[in-house]
Amino acid sequence: MRINRLLGTLIFVVSILLAWGWMEYEGFINKRLDIPEEGVNYILQPGMTVRSLAADLQQRGMLDKPLLLRFHARLQGQASKLKAGEYFLPADTTPPKLLAILSSSQVVQYALTIIEGWTFEQMMAAVRSDPILEPNMEEIANDQVMRHLGFGDQHPEGRFYPDTYHFPRGTSDTAFLKRAYKRMESVLAQAWQQRQKELPLKNPYEALILASIIERETGLPEERGKIAGVFIRRLERGMLLQTDPTVIYGMGERFDGNIRKRDLTRDTPYNTYLHKGLTPTPIAMPSGAAIQAALHPEDGKSLYFVATGDGGHYFSSTLEEHNKAVRKYQLKR
Repeated sequence: MRINRLLGTLIFVVSILLAWGWMEYEGFINKRLDIPEEGVNYILQPGMTVRSLAADLQQRGMLDKPLLLRFHARLQGQASKLKAGEYFLPADTTPPKLLAILSSSQVVQYALTIIEGWTFEQMMAAVRSDPILEPNMEEIANDQVMRHLGFGDQHPEGRFYPDTYHFPRGTSDTAFLKRAYKRMESVLAQAWQQRQKELPLKNPYEALILASIIERETGLPEERGKIAGVFIRRLERGMLLQTDPTVIYGMGERFDGNIRKRDLTRDTPYNTYLHKGLTPTPIAMPSGAAIQAALHPEDGKSLYFVATGDGGHYFSSTLEEHNKAVRKYQLKR
């Protein structure tokens, strides 16, 4: 009789404890972590287990019952599903939501934009100064970057596609550059296959060179095709391209914001006032639109253009008309 009474008491106590424990558990899984209203980025390091995760969150003051987090993860079969990376935890994160986020692979994405018309030097300055990209090329000079990427026989100018690229923490500068390089290769190859026929361009690289010149000549989308038409017609006639951006590129660090008459007569491989045809390499990173313009130039008769001072250009088909436009827009006479 006494044994039955003790057994009954034990069962009652255990039932009370289990009920209390379950209530604690229910309260725990529905309680938000101590996270600021704006949320927080959390880095789940490679090799972290639920035990180390719970301990880390407790140390940060975000979690008050690490044992229950471990219990919940094992109960739900999520203990082995955590994936290393950087995650954003919103303010309403509960333990179940935490584990779902940390096993989702939806890591925080960062962005870096390669601007249309940037030179290789400008792009590299942006890549090297980015606070998120892992630096693999700190000891590599810019003139050795292509060799580092595995394309040592290629000049780097124009080889990287301008766009906004998103990437997670831990991405290396090498991986970023290879991605931009492969994107340009893909865009250029597809555009070349769909090009207008009978252009005076021998290969995709010449199209890339012309596109870079078009990119630097105008920022107005509606003018790209017209400018491409002028350059194509001049190439077909064996005329000098006579475009200032190529001269400026050839000047390098000597360019101080102004281009003078003596600069137009200084002999560099990029001076299209002295040398016929295209420049030896691109002079910038051309956009997809500039590549399309180079391979689909607008029809017309214009062989000249001059900047009007408002961002656009005046196009002429004769030298006489062009000289009048120069006096009007450049010499203000």
